[in-house]
Amino acid sequence: MPAIDSITVDILENALKNVKEEMDVTLFRSAMSPVIREQHDCFPMITDPHGKMVVGNFGSHVPEVVSHFAEGVQEGDVIFLSDPYSCGGSISHINDWMIIVPIFFENQLVGYSSMFGHVMDVGGPVPVSLPVTATSIFGEGVRFPPVKLFEKGQLNKAIISIIQANTRTPIENYSDLMALVAACRTAERRVKEVCQRFGAETYLAGLDALLERTHRMMTQLIQNFLPTEPASFEDYVDDDGLGNGPFKMKLTVWREGEQARFDWTGTDPQAQGPISYYLSDAMFKMFIGAFLISVFDPAIMFNDGFYDLLEITTPEGSLLRPKFPAALGCRTHVLSRLFDVLSGALSVNAPDSSPAAGYGTSPYFIYSGKEDSGRDFHLMEVMYGGLPGRPIGDGLDGHSWWPAFVNIPTEYLETYYPLRVEYYRTGRDSGGAGKHRGGNCNEKMYTCLADGSVSIHDDRHKLQPWGINGGSPGTSSYKILYRTDGTQEELPSKIDGVQVKKGDKILFVTGGSGGWGDPLDRDPDKVRLDVHRGLVGREKAEVEYGVTLDAFGAVDTVATTARRAALRAERGNAPSFTFGNRDEVLAELRG
Repeated sequence: MPAIDSITVDILENALKNVKEEMDVTLFRSAMSPVIREQHDCFPMITDPHGKMVVGNFGSHVPEVVSHFAEGVQEGDVIFLSDPYSCGGSISHINDWMIIVPIFFENQLVGYSSMFGHVMDVGGPVPVSLPVTATSIFGEGVRFPPVKLFEKGQLNKAIISIIQANTRTPIENYSDLMALVAACRTAERRVKEVCQRFGAETYLAGLDALLERTHRMMTQLIQNFLPTEPASFEDYVDDDGLGNGPFKMKLTVWREGEQARFDWTGTDPQAQGPISYYLSDAMFKMFIGAFLISVFDPAIMFNDGFYDLLEITTPEGSLLRPKFPAALGCRTHVLSRLFDVLSGALSVNAPDSSPAAGYGTSPYFIYSGKEDSGRDFHLMEVMYGGLPGRPIGDGLDGHSWWPAFVNIPTEYLETYYPLRVEYYRTGRDSGGAGKHRGGNCNEKMYTCLADGSVSIHDDRHKLQPWGINGGSPGTSSYKILYRTDGTQEELPSKIDGVQVKKGDKILFVTGGSGGWGDPLDRDPDKVRLDVHRGLVGREKAEVEYGVTLDAFGAVDTVATTARRAALRAERGNAPSFTFGNRDEVLAELRG
């Protein structure tokens, strides 16, 4: 490889970042499913010739997928798959459709582009293909092992026929599939242009330099922030939707020189229901990198360059390495909770340097039926909750745990689906109190405008998100169905097939998040602003923050000073972790 200067490396880095953004734009403008088009549940990637991710959000699945083809790959090939067990869990359930395109420049393989996104329905017993009652992947829908959708530029029409015959949303799925292909071909075209400008050798040298740069910076980060003595932490998923649970997730973290070790020994066995998450070593390395970079040094470029610095132990048959054919459709509860456990393990020896627990799941609202006009409709909306209080500031209110995700606009929902959104707001007092307040939950009230069926997927319904460094826990999630006859019922956090009538209302409340730091150290004026903005109630301001407001909403300085002194004397030292109702709920669930 030729020597390459740092300026050229920077130019290549920014060029590839722009290509990644263009992949997203191509997909958003072409896809039909709102989960992709509006909520951005998709993940682009550009790799080097060995399949190492250089820019993107998910990495390291290319070599395993390409190995399925004894004949290799040629220019014009487009690989398609939806089977988590065929790609080391890089896609985590069969609704995620992945496309991989090899990129050739002057007959030389210079890398791959890849994109996957969540399509609305892939068959199976329930609309949107996320059955709570599934006990194997065979009960969730149709899955595709790696196949060539295009071979040397020729479309395999039989695959399209199979796809469209096995979904309730054939038009949307075809559009989404071709939009994924278009996004990858966009990257293919742009990478060729870069190679044309700089030459293939310089381009490939630049990729190596970008991977090496991330390796060097992550080495320093690991040495600065990971403990040399093993530190363990555990958190729990409430249940699997079939009456089993809670499920413990336990992680032990330590460092030996430059090598970081992450051990999931002690995590509970895989679930009977569909909440298990197939976490390959490569995927967890990606998650570790994303977490460490976002928390400690966002300037580091996120790619696969640091993977050899990490060693992962995940027991076979556990909640995080289930054996085939375990059901995986509702795996996002475990996937999201993974970040809380990782945060907790990294903060055991230094609770002042890590965030608290967030809403820790990926809630889904699913609504299907037939309109009065006779048109079938299928909606899946990903909901969000409170992000945790952090060392640098308050948690975000009603935000996705994955930064790039956004909500479906109310105007879109009400235009394309028979429902009305009565309100969509942050839930006051749902974030844990702290020097840095935990983010509040979302509260969303739907009115169903057609008879249909509703499914709910959520967690943190029983166990609260914990606070850290003296912060308080956040609130749990809940759902209430209001019937037109005036009756109401609380729905469980995981349920399929709730029959609704036109005019019924559903209140969907997600989990809050834990606070960071002693609430009595929070600036009283920030508490005043929280009350003024409707984020914190007057009672919580006084009881948990020790801040007294006068009749005009101003801080009563004298009363506040006295109140805080009394609370400190009564409470004593603030605890490192505040788990809220954990012991009580675990005892109850375990009988």
